[in-house]
Amino acid sequence: MQIEERQAGSVMILDLAGRLTIGEGDELLKDKINSVLHQGHRNLLLNLADVPYVDSAGLGQMVSTLHSVNRQGGKLKLLNLTKRIEDLLSITKLLTVFDAFDNEQEALDSFS
Repeated sequence: MQIEERQAGSVMILDLAGRLTIGEGDELLKDKINSVLHQGHRNLLLNLADVPYVDSAGLGQMVSTLHSVNRQGGKLKLLNLTKRIEDLLSITKLLTVFDAFDNEQEALDSFS
């Protein structure tokens, strides 16, 4: 798992690449989110376009990330869900919890 960060206005975009699984990406995501929140960023957009697979630990970390951001008074949104991840979020009913977008500009506009 690799995570690149870039900023667009008040939104920090995290481009994730690789598998979001136990021992592979879940701890890296947790550390990156904690770092970004510590830097004062509150509006986060997770770009999942290059994430081919998420297991239960990765899913749990995404939910934990959502709660962490919400506690800080921020917003977390998802971008570019793959079919597999969208199906997983749909089956687990988490698609109703996360705001998900297919277009980066629409996602960024939704923060204002």
